[in-house]
Amino acid sequence: MNPPKIGPPGTGKTLLAKAIAGEAGVPFFFASGSQFEEVYVGLGAKRIRELFDAAKQKSPAIIFIDEIDAMGGSRKLKDQSAMKQTLNELLVQMDGFEENSGIIVIGATNFAESLDSALLRPGRFDKNVTVPLPDVGGRKEILDMYAEKTKIDKDVDLNILARGTTGFSGADLYNLMNQAAVKASVDGLEAITMQVFEWAKDKILMGAERKSAVITPETAKCTAYHEAGHALVGVLTDGSREIHKATIMPRGQALGMVTQLPDGDQTSMSYKQMVAWMDVCMGGRIAEELVFGEENITSGASSDIQQATNMARAMVTKYGFSDEIGIVAYGGETGQQDASGKTRNQIDEEVKRLTTAAYERARVRCFMMIVCAYDVLFFFSLLYTNIVVSPSFSIHTTIEPPQETLKRTQTTS
Repeated sequence: MNPPKIGPPGTGKTLLAKAIAGEAGVPFFFASGSQFEEVYVGLGAKRIRELFDAAKQKSPAIIFIDEIDAMGGSRKLKDQSAMKQTLNELLVQMDGFEENSGIIVIGATNFAESLDSALLRPGRFDKNVTVPLPDVGGRKEILDMYAEKTKIDKDVDLNILARGTTGFSGADLYNLMNQAAVKASVDGLEAITMQVFEWAKDKILMGAERKSAVITPETAKCTAYHEAGHALVGVLTDGSREIHKATIMPRGQALGMVTQLPDGDQTSMSYKQMVAWMDVCMGGRIAEELVFGEENITSGASSDIQQATNMARAMVTKYGFSDEIGIVAYGGETGQQDASGKTRNQIDEEVKRLTTAAYERARVRCFMMIVCAYDVLFFFSLLYTNIVVSPSFSIHTTIEPPQETLKRTQTTS
């Protein structure tokens, strides 16, 4: 049996091979795919023979070849014969004329599709072990393991941290724990707090804080109300994910962000969740319009509009959520491949209808909150601060409302 381990970087393919070596109790031979590629012709094939000869002498044994795609890529007719010798030798050693009884070959790669078909046939690498990214339960267990090796504060909830790290590999979670430990040490803390973990997560996802960025008070205030609009619509919209945090600390290319927490790892979305996502995307621009007026709307919502448009186009062209277009799938980046001119116009009209409807729903929700409970919008206005907010509107600071906006609201009500 020769199983290759396939999966994204950092998921633990090499660690799994180390675990096999420890549990098997037999000699373990390690090699990297790049070790067999040299400038001298025939040297790679020679090293393959030497590796298998050493394993035969210690049989039964395990041979592990990491990053096997470096030497086991698909062969082409135009390739030089010297480039094929290493792979040909590996094919012969694994299942050639002579039997290699008692030797198991394990390979690891991030690009299984690039491997030569002869290498994947039965008798060679005939079993594939996919090592995917960990789900929310796996991330929680990985964080628990790392937490045992360091000192964390009692207020740290690793379940919330696991829910907020969707797409993280085991290596990413190790980096998260390491970044948090360094930050806690620099700040002179006795233990890693939840705030430090959030800082480390944001640094990995969004980049380092741009504390040196010169942000004018007007820009900061506009950004604060923009993010407040996202948070308000997210809290008030059925089907939206839980609002976890809102901030106007510049990171990367973003001046602020609102973080939502999924209940778990989702493999699909319902129609209600897609519509709620578009509503939340529109909340920032709506807040700018209602607070500062239509003539003072900024270009900060460009990314939000693009995300809402992409979601609406996917709903129309891929998910069958349009009665006008029907349950039909169209390919291409714009979702209009193989569509007639008339159908393309209909697709554009349906996308516009969905985004406009989301904009109007977000307007109603923000307007009602401004008229009925404007204090809530003030609490969400993260002016010159970094606040963690919850759906119950619990906050950790008090913000005075701008007087000009208060007058506008009183006049409206």
